[in-house]
Amino acid sequence: MISNFKKDFLFDLISSLSPSEKRNFKLYAKRLSSNQHAKFLVLFDVLEGMEEYDEAHLLKKAPVGKKQLSNMKAHLYKQILTSLRLLYADRNVELQLNEQIDFGRILFNKGLYMHSLKVLDKAKQVAGQYGLDTVMLRVVEMEKVIESQHITRSIRNRAELLGQESAALSHKVNLKNRFSSLSLQLYGIYLKTGYIKDREGRRTLERFYQRNMPDYSFSDLGFYEKMYLFQAQVWYFHIIQDFPLCYRAAQHWVDLFHYSPHMIRVATGNYLKAYHYLLDTLFYLGYFDRFMEVLEEFRASLKQGEFVMDDNSRVLAFLYLYSNLLNIHFLKGEFSKGVRELIPVLMREMQPIKSKLDIHHLMVLHYKVACLYFGHGDNEKAIFYLDQVIENNQDGLREDLQCFAHILKLIASYEAGLDEKLDGQIRNVYRFLIKMDDLHQVQKEMMWFVRKLSRIYDHELKGAFIDLREKLKIYENHPFEKRAFLYLDIISWLESKIENVPVQEVIQKKFLEKSKAGKING
Repeated sequence: MISNFKKDFLFDLISSLSPSEKRNFKLYAKRLSSNQHAKFLVLFDVLEGMEEYDEAHLLKKAPVGKKQLSNMKAHLYKQILTSLRLLYADRNVELQLNEQIDFGRILFNKGLYMHSLKVLDKAKQVAGQYGLDTVMLRVVEMEKVIESQHITRSIRNRAELLGQESAALSHKVNLKNRFSSLSLQLYGIYLKTGYIKDREGRRTLERFYQRNMPDYSFSDLGFYEKMYLFQAQVWYFHIIQDFPLCYRAAQHWVDLFHYSPHMIRVATGNYLKAYHYLLDTLFYLGYFDRFMEVLEEFRASLKQGEFVMDDNSRVLAFLYLYSNLLNIHFLKGEFSKGVRELIPVLMREMQPIKSKLDIHHLMVLHYKVACLYFGHGDNEKAIFYLDQVIENNQDGLREDLQCFAHILKLIASYEAGLDEKLDGQIRNVYRFLIKMDDLHQVQKEMMWFVRKLSRIYDHELKGAFIDLREKLKIYENHPFEKRAFLYLDIISWLESKIENVPVQEVIQKKFLEKSKAGKING
C-alpha cells in the first residue's frame, strides 16, 4: 500500500511559520475587505491544521476542485512569501536595498529621472557600507541606463566615472566569486572524503588549491573577499590536518568580524561558522583553556542581541553550540556527565528543528552522541546511534565518518558481549572499507584484532591489548594515519582494557596530567 503522505512545498512553508508570522500573514491577507472570506485563506487554514501533508484529506476540505488546487496553492505560496518579505524588510539590509532598487526602476519608468537617481544613490551608499558589491553593481548598471539616454544633463564626465566604477566593481565581484567558489569546492571535497588519506591525495589537493587560488593583493581585498579567502584556507588546512595553520586562518576569520562588527548583521551565518571552525580547530589541537575562552565569547555573542537571527541562523547556532558542548566532554573525559546532563537537553532542543538539519550535520551529531554513550559504557545505546550513521547512504554524508562508525560499532558490539554476530559484522565492514578505499593500517590492525578476539583466552587478553596499543601508537602522529585518532581515542580505550578501568577514567587522568603540565593552554 502506497502512503498518502508526501512532501509538499506549500505545506513545508506553512509548517515553518511561527505564530507571529501566521498572524502577520492573516492580517496582510485580510487588509482588503474582499479577501475576508477568500478561498486561499480557507486553504491556508486547512493546511495549517495538518500534522502531515495528506492530499486526499486536503481535497475533501479545500474550497476548490483538484484541477484548480495547483493554481490556488501557487497563489497562496506567493502571498505568504510577500507577507514575510514585508515583515522582515526592516530587519534585512538586502531586502531593503532590493526594495529601493525597485523604487528606482518605478520612478525611472514614470519619467522621474532625478528622483530615480537620488533613490539609487542612497541605495548604493548603504550597499557600499556593507560591502555588497553585487548590489552596488546592479545600481551602477541602472544609473548607466538612465545616463545613457542623456536625459539628466548631469556632470560632463559622469558617464566615464560610471564606467570606471562598473569595471572596478565587476573586478571585485569576480574576485569574490573565485574565492567563494574555491571555498565551496574544498568543502565539497571534505564532505565527500573527509581528511586526506595518502600522499597522492595530498598532492592532488595541493595542485587543486594552488590552481584555483586567484592572484591578489591582500590590502586591496574587501570584507567578503577576505572572508572567503579565510574560509578556503580553513578548509584546505583542515583537510590536510595542518591544525596550527587552520587555527591561524580561523582566528583571522573571527577577527574580521571583530574589526567590522556591523557586518554581523548581513553575514550572520558566516559569523557563526567562523566561531565554530575556530572552536573545532582548538578541539583537535587539544587547547582546552583557549577552547573554553572562545566558547564563552561565542555564547555571549548569541545572547547580546546585536543582530537578528533568522531560522537558518538559529539552526546553525544550535548545531555549533551543541557540537562544541559535546566536545568539552570529549576533551575532559566526562562521558557520563555528558550523557546525564547534556544529551537530554540536546535531544529536546533538536526536536523542533530536526527537519531543518542537513544530513551531514545530523549524522555528525549522531556519531558524537554515540561516542559519548560508548565512553559512558552504554554500548547498546552507542550502537543505536551508530546505526543511524551506518544505515544512511544519502549523498552529502562523509565516507570517512561512516568508516569509523563501522569500526566503533565493532568495538561496541564486542564490549556489549554481542559477539555471536561479530564475524558477519567484520566481513561486512571489511567489504565496506574496501569499497570506500579506506582500509589503512590503523583500520587493518583493528579489524585483525577484533577478528581474533574470540580465539584469545581470558588470561591472554591483557597481553593482546598491550600488543595492539604498541602497534597503534606509532601511527598517532603519522600524517595520513593519525586521522583515525580524531574520531575515536583508540589508544585510551586499549589502556582502559589493560588497566581494567572505564575509558573515561583514562581520558580524565590524561586531561589532568596535561593541565598540570600546561599543555592545554594553546
